[in-house]
Amino acid sequence: MDSLREFDTSNGDSANINFCTNTITTTHHHHHQNINTSMNISPLTNVGGGMASSSSPPASSSTATLSRYENQKRRDWNTFGQYLRNHRPPLSLSRCSGAHVLEFLRYLDQFGKTKVHTQLCPFFGHPNPPAPCPCPLRQAWGSLDALIGRLRAAFEEHGGKPEANPFGARAVRLYLREVRDSQAKARGISYEKKKRKRPPQHPPNNAMPPPPNASSHLSQ
Repeated sequence: MDSLREFDTSNGDSANINFCTNTITTTHHHHHQNINTSMNISPLTNVGGGMASSSSPPASSSTATLSRYENQKRRDWNTFGQYLRNHRPPLSLSRCSGAHVLEFLRYLDQFGKTKVHTQLCPFFGHPNPPAPCPCPLRQAWGSLDALIGRLRAAFEEHGGKPEANPFGARAVRLYLREVRDSQAKARGISYEKKKRKRPPQHPPNNAMPPPPNASSHLSQ
């Protein structure tokens, strides 16, 4: 871990949390403080990536998507660095473990915008509740899963070894699986990927055609 580069504190985006996936966009407009850390949540303007400048020159769809992904990954990385610096006691990146990643994910729940019904709620398992309820708001599983994917890639891009990547720890994978399953039950939705239907397979026609006069010989 000696080659692991610590976070750049000079970046102005280090205090912004921008989570943006195809599943959900989470925003917050107020400062929040707790015992361990304080962060700002900035509103998003684009779903599916980072904030794009309206004055930027036109680019192809693939290039723009990659740019949004890289910008979002950089902001997420700086945000996690800010979280570690504000941690009590402060943590260095080289000493960060899967347990600290779990603390970070649970911390983010207070900024979530996804209603997750409790088992006592009459709307538990209802995908379209007909009325409001007091159930808590949480980060959607899709947002957390995409966030961990970006942080996992950023860790190795900054010199971290794959085998020491805290974002790929088994505890983190189990936590994400638990969040996925619990939210699927509570919200009455399925996160399973739809399997593509294969076209019907016709058996190969290996049978030899009968000789031209076979039918006439059999009838005689």
